[in-house]
Amino acid sequence: MSRPLLSICIATYNRADYIGETLNSIIPQLEDDVELLVVDGASTDKTQEVLEGFASKDARIRYVRLAAKGGVDQDYDKSVELARGEFCWLFTDDDLLKPGAIAAVKKAIAEGYDLVVVNGEERDVNLSTIVEGRRILVRENKAYGSSDLDQFFIDATKHLSFIGSVVIRRSVWLGRDRTPYFGTEFVHVGVIFQKKITTPIFVIAYPYITIRLGNSQWTPRSFGIWMFNWPKLIWSFSEISSAAKQKIVDREPWRKLRNLVIQRRIGGYNMRSYRLYLSKLKTNPLWKLEALMIAIFPIGIIAPVFDFLLQHRRDERARRMAALSEK
Repeated sequence: MSRPLLSICIATYNRADYIGETLNSIIPQLEDDVELLVVDGASTDKTQEVLEGFASKDARIRYVRLAAKGGVDQDYDKSVELARGEFCWLFTDDDLLKPGAIAAVKKAIAEGYDLVVVNGEERDVNLSTIVEGRRILVRENKAYGSSDLDQFFIDATKHLSFIGSVVIRRSVWLGRDRTPYFGTEFVHVGVIFQKKITTPIFVIAYPYITIRLGNSQWTPRSFGIWMFNWPKLIWSFSEISSAAKQKIVDREPWRKLRNLVIQRRIGGYNMRSYRLYLSKLKTNPLWKLEALMIAIFPIGIIAPVFDFLLQHRRDERARRMAALSEK
């Protein structure tokens, strides 16, 4: 194979039950200038067997098994290092591509963009129910210039927490410092926003990605990730205004009790989380008592509160979508 235009880079670990479905959504869209590279962080299930089966049947599929698991950030970075393409699409190992996705990305690449963000829809773990139709609330493809970085940050960053949305010129990725973001779970967000990308950024409005909710391997660590890692990362970007950062996440979201309730409901917050992250903080004693009670209360008590908050958020999102449709 001559040097491909695009490498679809998947970092995986113990996804034997899902990755075959993911590859089956991609393979029919492959062309001679697109390779599919899967980097396996030393899976202990049947992932290797599944992937070797796919690679043996199609020369456009490359399977690389690492000697040890490096973590999601390191393994995706390794996939970009190993990729042969001029561009890399950092795709995920349990989600799906809709027909036409790769063609849409190649069209955007041909128009000269170094960074392309592909919109997605959220479905339940069985992919049977749409939870959210569009993660980025734009109806038409949109380009952002260097002076629009704050607006791009506001529009796209919550979706960018999902690494599968990112298509980036390989030389741009390799030309930036990635190691500070290892261990954050969001190395791609760090690479994108650590300094400006000089060429315009392109968002593909149509949700070409079907995202499987409730299947994340980091759910047991979600409290530390969303309450500490994510805000610390977001607030570290010097090129982004404080006003734009505030629209994405509070500097210390753990201070809001409703966030603790939400994390408790999804299994991210419990007594272990309280002891590890909150118990030693020098803060209001009454707040700490309330945080402790949320960690202790049974899910049956917490669930109605969470469901109320979740419905409020969904209603607000629906109002925003309706307003967008009317424009």
